[in-house]
Amino acid sequence: MTDYENLAVNHDDGVATVTLDSAAGRNSLTLEMADELISVATTLGEDRETRCIVLTHAGQFFGSGADLTHLEGNETDAARLRELAGRAHEAIVQFHQSETPVVGAVNGIAAGIGFSLALMPDLLILGEDTTLRFAYPGIGLTGDGGSTFFLPRLVGLRNAKEIVLRDRPIGPEEAVDLGLATEVAPTDEFDAHVAELANELAAGPTQALGSASRLLTESYGRELEAQLAAETDAIAAAARTEDYRRGLDAFFGDDDPEFVGR
Repeated sequence: MTDYENLAVNHDDGVATVTLDSAAGRNSLTLEMADELISVATTLGEDRETRCIVLTHAGQFFGSGADLTHLEGNETDAARLRELAGRAHEAIVQFHQSETPVVGAVNGIAAGIGFSLALMPDLLILGEDTTLRFAYPGIGLTGDGGSTFFLPRLVGLRNAKEIVLRDRPIGPEEAVDLGLATEVAPTDEFDAHVAELANELAAGPTQALGSASRLLTESYGRELEAQLAAETDAIAAAARTEDYRRGLDAFFGDDDPEFVGR
């Protein structure tokens, strides 16, 4: 695995933990960090030994937004922001296309692109000290990083508009109630809880899980007939995996299946 300047990757028994740690501070997103996210997403997506990805952070910030230090505050920033958003978006596409289950683990502040990245994982665990905030209106911007795609799908259109237009901080319990997050873990148990969940997913038929998750996400953009066709393709592909054979053998046997992720 490549050494990175703005993140770290740790492998442990099928779980790859990606820890965001931007060199720019406060985990703000730079072009270099976005490129590293593309690299790690594509690398892990093609790694047969990676059966679950955990996306977490070092320090207080999961992400504070884009690195604003190189912006001028005028129309010349449009090209810079377009480039940064484009690279961040490619990373999100690569995570999605990998069909590897992703767990987000946020125990701090996620704002701007950090907020957007927190919406991308399949499951999101928050610590008790977490604050989520859209934050883009604070500097007169709209939103990127897939926030306007994932947000209404997670919380509904009316709630999504309130989150965007009022732009207020959201605590962990409210985030769960809204559907932004899966659950809240106590601070002193946070790392252990995330590891337990990641190991649970990694022990499952991860190709099937990732494919099913992608089907759910993409269902919003398809008519029924197209979704049914995608389901047919996916279930036929799953039937060619070793995990399917193991699962079927266990179904007709006495033992639980031991899946291998392929």
